[in-house]
Amino acid sequence: MSNNTSTWLSALLLSATMSACGPATSPDDKSAAANAPISDDHGQDESDTHGDHDSHENEHADEVDLSPEQIRQLGITVETASKTMSGEHLELPAEIRIDADRIARLQPPVSGLVEKLFKAEGDIVEPGETLALVSSRELAGLKADYLEAQSDEGLAKQEFEREEKLFNEKVTAQADLLTARATLERASARRAAAETKLHALGVDHDILDNLPHARDGAHSAFYMKSPIAGQVAARSLSLGAAVSPDGEPAFVIVDTSRLWADIAVFKDDLSRIRIGAPVTFLNADSTQIAAGEIGFVSPLINERTRTATARVVLDNPDGKLRPGQFVTARIAIGSRSTILVPSEAIQAVEGNTAVFIPTDHGFSIQPVRTGSTIGNQTEITHGLSEGQPFVSTGAFSLKAELEKSAFGDGHAH
Repeated sequence: MSNNTSTWLSALLLSATMSACGPATSPDDKSAAANAPISDDHGQDESDTHGDHDSHENEHADEVDLSPEQIRQLGITVETASKTMSGEHLELPAEIRIDADRIARLQPPVSGLVEKLFKAEGDIVEPGETLALVSSRELAGLKADYLEAQSDEGLAKQEFEREEKLFNEKVTAQADLLTARATLERASARRAAAETKLHALGVDHDILDNLPHARDGAHSAFYMKSPIAGQVAARSLSLGAAVSPDGEPAFVIVDTSRLWADIAVFKDDLSRIRIGAPVTFLNADSTQIAAGEIGFVSPLINERTRTATARVVLDNPDGKLRPGQFVTARIAIGSRSTILVPSEAIQAVEGNTAVFIPTDHGFSIQPVRTGSTIGNQTEITHGLSEGQPFVSTGAFSLKAELEKSAFGDGHAH
């Protein structure tokens, strides 16, 4: 218990003792009282007494009288309100979103049938890991075109080299050499075009080099691979299903180890938002779930919502944050001097938000207005002054005593 509490309890005990003793009465006063005539206004006196009692009862209707022993048993402590520097915050709605650089929506670039599936929803994958095997006649046709063009290029090169040798030996005319050169250039162009098409489908040089020696069926095989590390969030494929580049994504791979928190900033608040401002994110129950700094403020205002986006990049190694989750962003925008009290000191009493303060008769209700809550403390914006004592612990017990009085269990005073 604080020194302020001990001092206040001692004063209360002294006051209670003096009230119990009452003023001393002399023998002459007793004699005068005995010899005094009985008043005919006894009824009026009794009425006055009752009236005084009712007035006294109304005067202290919002008070609770407790003995020092009861105060100790209920664990009531009293502190003095003091001002402290508190951060000024702006609370705005926000949504947890996937980092656009950490999501991959995969489609096979060619039409075909699903021959094998290697990964299911929920599986963790690494870059380059195979997800599915698609058998594609379209791909087989492109590879056949490449092999034909490669063969034609080889023959055209041999013919050109032969014509070049004969020309140098002055056996053939220059026109024959030029014709052979033109044929080679056309063959090389066709081979290069066929190769470019295959590269666009993800067929690398190693596969192309091995095409002439590939086993049967290999020409139609297309292996879908993950371009990023992450988790399979969705898979629309099933064995034997037909797939095409125009269908829905076959796989969605997401990496949620880092996410975005997009804050909806109203136009009037934009001037208060700055890059680097600290932000804490709260659940619906005001529990803090993440923290970071504003790294980007959009220069554009959404025409429909009339808000701009302020973005915070959040690390999410344990996966507690989920894309699509709505949260409250508490943005630090400055600091100011304010009174903070324990949140448990604030009670809803008779429809009012109030704290209890000590009085000569015990404790009384003090209506207050509250501001933001920071941790287990709440800001008092009106109703409690700096240096004013208030009940910091045990306010709920006082509220219970007051409610018992209101239901006729006895006078609270």
